[in-house]
Amino acid sequence: MILLFDIGNTNTHLGLANDRRVTRHTDIPTAAWFSGAAQAQLQRFVGRTRVASVGICSVVPRATPWVRKVVRMLWNLSSLELTPKTLQGVGIDYPKPVTIGPDRLANAVAARHRFGAPVVVVDFGTAVTFDVVNARGDYVGGIIAPGLAAMTDYLHEKTALLPRIRIREFKRAIGKSTEEAMLVGAVHGYRGLVRGLIAELKRELRVRRLPVVATGGYAKLIAAKLPEISAVEPDLTLEGLRLVLVHGNSRS
Repeated sequence: MILLFDIGNTNTHLGLANDRRVTRHTDIPTAAWFSGAAQAQLQRFVGRTRVASVGICSVVPRATPWVRKVVRMLWNLSSLELTPKTLQGVGIDYPKPVTIGPDRLANAVAARHRFGAPVVVVDFGTAVTFDVVNARGDYVGGIIAPGLAAMTDYLHEKTALLPRIRIREFKRAIGKSTEEAMLVGAVHGYRGLVRGLIAELKRELRVRRLPVVATGGYAKLIAAKLPEISAVEPDLTLEGLRLVLVHGNSRS
């Protein structure tokens, strides 16, 4: 089996995969690598599964050596880290490839594998990011906007009267309370933002049809009323990392 690590600022997403798909996944706090607690959590997740290869996708550089060390200790394996140099499955047409987040590259690989090119990934995380693969199959850049929770938390923290809210579906376009008004701005407003940016991307790419894959914490909520989104894939980053390892192993 393939053991996958998607190391994010808050959580590390763990996955076990075979040559066809991610079969199991869980999250552990990224801070657990520094406290030493992650090793036991990782061992419980893997159990008796035989690990044959390991892939790492990390946006927390100081956590990566800890993961490598634990993998060597437990399975005596080296790890492949996703970078522009190890990338398989998409090309890169971007001025400074080393500045692209490896999670964004993994998302691009998985989206292109499923939908071909061109294709766009919208990741609803701390920030809302758009990543674009053009018709030639090259990663060409993207868009970054504030995330849903970041926006509503900022309003709460910077104003005296606006509450912290739980983001959820809200059907009406007119709020009858402060909380409802904030929900309209967050949920309906973000759908409008996504719809507008997808339209701009279609114009710039000069295409009428543009598959859009959504991932991240609020992907299912926002995609529910957006026909422009072709699919919601919660494990997109792990799947992209899996594909990089499978492609790399098949060529070695």
